[in-house]
Formats: sequence, structure tokens, C-alpha cells
Amino acid sequence: MLEAFDGDDSSYPDGLITTEALEQLSQLAEADKPFFLAVGLIRPHLPFGTPKKYLDLYKDVELPPIPHPQKPSHKTTWHGSGEFMQYNNWQRDPRTDPEFADNVRRHYAACVSYADAQVGKLLEQLESTGQADNTIIVVWGDHGWHLGEHSIWGKHTLFEESLHSPLIVYSPGMPQPGQHSAAIVETVDIFPTLCDLAALDTPALTSGSSLLPQIQDPQAAGHSAIGYKGNAQTIRTENYRLILHKDGTTEL
Repeated sequence: MLEAFDGDDSSYPDGLITTEALEQLSQLAEADKPFFLAVGLIRPHLPFGTPKKYLDLYKDVELPPIPHPQKPSHKTTWHGSGEFMQYNNWQRDPRTDPEFADNVRRHYAACVSYADAQVGKLLEQLESTGQADNTIIVVWGDHGWHLGEHSIWGKHTLFEESLHSPLIVYSPGMPQPGQHSAAIVETVDIFPTLCDLAALDTPALTSGSSLLPQIQDPQAAGHSAIGYKGNAQTIRTENYRLILHKDGTTEL
């Protein structure tokens, strides 16, 4: 589950995916017509393996304490971290073994840095083609991940750590590039946003709302976001999250 191979970026699939994407990007940029390229990186998905140079970045780094690490005492979407444990061939439990917990967190951070490096290669290639000032870029993670919060290692909950995912949007000419927005939005908003930014008609059947207001003004308000799993569903507003369990129990 945890490993660091002393090799180059192509030692793991993410490096190979990036190499192929770089080749496709060059071909698309030379075609002199609009293009769309989606690149799916795997890391930091389980198992947490990276080229060793990325793990070395965190060798002597003091990690911050895990926030609210206790298992909730009331009814929640807490689970026993089964997905993580099935990969755990070290026979150690990070919920009761602080040294192992820190080791897992270092490997997770290494995986994030490895993924960041692949994104960097793509951005450098885009710059070299001369199309960077004419290209919309979206960096998006499909979910969050617990690293010990609420005594969980994994996803599959309706807690903030599992549902809060990374989203970065860049568009040439945006008025405040690099600014952070705290607006609550949903991943279904990405498609209508791309339609707006590319000056394309948004299909009537489209779900979600364009994020153009937040791109133009990072202080613009967002909207409520919903999520669900098999036995519960949730709605998130600017200040609150409400979770409704199948048996009628609620959390606020």
C-alpha cells in the first residue's frame, strides 16, 4: 500500500498518462482549430506509491496534528475504513498507531506532489505551444479524503473531508487570476462553466450553474450543494451541512 520506487516519473501510470497527454497536446495545438483534452491522473488514489524523490520532499517535515481525530459518538456516516484496510498489507492500523499514521500521511503528500508535477509538465507544454493565452484550464479532484479526521482513513462519508474537493479554473482575461473563492458550488457546475467561457450554447438539459459569476468576482455567492450515499443524503449551504439518514435521524 505504501511504497516509493527509486525511478523516474514513468515508473508509475501517472507518468505514462502524462507522457501520452503531452504528445496529444502538441498535436492538438498544431491543428489550428479548437480542441478539448481531458487528462485523468490517478494519484493520490490508493495505493500510495510514488517515485522516491517525491517522498523525500517530506522526509524531515513535521506534520501538523490530525484535526478532530476521535470517532463520533453519535449516529453519522462513519465507517471502518475498509477500502484503506484492504490495501494495508503492513498489518498496522493508523487509528491506533500514530507513527504509522504519519507515515501514511507522508506518502499521501508525496502522491499529491507527484500529481502536481504532472500538471506542471502539461502547463509547461501548453505554454511552449503558444496556446496558453487562448486555453481554459480546469484542475479538478472528484472527491476529498479523510487522513484520520473522525477516525476515518478513506472517503465514502458525508463529512466535509470526503465531499470537499479541489477545483481550480483559469480562463484567459479573467479579472482576478489566482484569487480564492469560498463560494459553495458543485462539480456539475463545471460543464455549464466551460460552455460560458467558450461562448458555446449550454444545452437545455444541462444540470448545474455556470461559475462565471465567481470567476468574474471571487466574492460572488455560490449555491447549496447536495451529496448522497446509500443510506444518507446531505445538503451543504454557506454555513451549515444537514445530513438526513435513511431511518430519519438528522445531523446538523
